Amino acid sequence: MSALLMSSIQGTWGQELTVSKSVILPNSKVTVTGKGFDTKIGIYLALCKIPEYGRRPSPCGGGVNMSGKSTSSIWISNDAPSYADGLASKFGKKGSFKIVLRLSPIINDEVDCRKVRCAITVRADHLRSENRNYDLFIPVKFKDKP
Repeated sequence: MSALLMSSIQGTWGQELTVSKSVILPNSKVTVTGKGFDTKIGIYLALCKIPEYGRRPSPCGGGVNMSGKSTSSIWISNDAPSYADGLASKFGKKGSFKIVLRLSPIINDEVDCRKVRCAITVRADHLRSENRNYDLFIPVKFKDKP
C-alpha cells in the first residue's frame, strides 16, 4: 500500500476528515473533504504542528486568514459573527466541505514539518478555542522529490 494514498479519520460524533494524500511535495495541493460535522460549531482547517496530547494545535500554517482567500488555512462556519463576513466558508449539506489547500513544509518561518510531526488538522474555531473535542489530525510527511 502506497503512503501516497488517501487518509481518513473519524471523530467522536461520526464526523469524517479525509485528505487526498498524506505524503506530499512542498507547495503542492491537497484536497481535504469532511462530512458529518456539526454546522453549529465553526472549525479551522490547516496544517499544524502536532501538539502534546490535550493541547491546542499550534502553530498552524496560514495564520489568521483576514482576507478569506488563504490557500493554506480555512475557517468553516455557518454561524460566523458579523465581523467575519466574507472570511468564513460555509458547510455544505450534512456538515460537509471540500477544500483544496496548498501546503508548505514551513509553518510561520519557525516550524519545519520535514523535521517535526505535522498534520492536516481540524479544531473548533476561536469561539470555542479551548474545546479539544473537535480536534482531528491526519499526519502528513513532506518529501523533496517525486
